[in-house]
Amino acid sequence: METTTPNDSPSAATRSPRILYRKAKARDGADQAEVFHHAVMQGAATHYSVVEREAWAATMPREGSVWVARQALYTTLVATCDGRCVGFLELDVPGGHIHTLYVWPSLARRGIGSTLLLYAERMLLEHGHGRATIDASRMLAESLLRRGWRDLGIEWVTREGVRLERQRLEKPLTAVET
Repeated sequence: METTTPNDSPSAATRSPRILYRKAKARDGADQAEVFHHAVMQGAATHYSVVEREAWAATMPREGSVWVARQALYTTLVATCDGRCVGFLELDVPGGHIHTLYVWPSLARRGIGSTLLLYAERMLLEHGHGRATIDASRMLAESLLRRGWRDLGIEWVTREGVRLERQRLEKPLTAVET
């Protein structure tokens, strides 16, 4: 499933990095650890306090082997730039649930997360699911609600003794011709 973004024409390549999308490989684990850490600590700074972000980041060690092990639990899709993972999504295909979606903060709002979601939605459709669910951070929930996801309510989770708010969202899936 290695694909490129639609803006990979030579003129567009000079304006933005070339992003490739594919299933994760073991070599992506260390990059996933860094993407997660920086997305939480920097990317979520306007939506969560320092204490909340530190507790959230502490739930997963900055160790690539942990993320490689997770690749065995979830279908993991990555976005790469120059061979390095800059975003990823973990998907529970049998359950129709997106577990994680993180993008390197300086590359946020460039469509990387949206494209990862599109691939995940297509995969779920191919496996017979009519809807997708996600437990989204405040930051991600805002964006998803604008894109047609439905709010199922707020949940609270405790990480390292700190309560964190997230929203349970769902989206009906329909096949789209591309």
